[in-house]
Amino acid sequence: MERKSGFATRKECGHKEWKVLKAVEPISMGAGVLPGCSAEAGADGELMYMRAKFERIVGSRDSEAFYMMNPDSNGAPELSIYLLRV
Repeated sequence: MERKSGFATRKECGHKEWKVLKAVEPISMGAGVLPGCSAEAGADGELMYMRAKFERIVGSRDSEAFYMMNPDSNGAPELSIYLLRV
């Protein structure tokens, strides 16, 4: 069964995108800064990233939450992001 959760667009990866993907490939979970990735990313050419497993919970039509799950813990989320429509 296919679950629809949003809209997506296909985009071809250019040289800059492949460089970033290769830099985060060995990282399984974490957040940080990749220095010198692209001049458009920031004033110093740094790119911030967050890579993790997120669980999505829909509360209602106007609310949803994303929980960043740590595989080493007892199931408690490391980070919670709540989105509410007002």
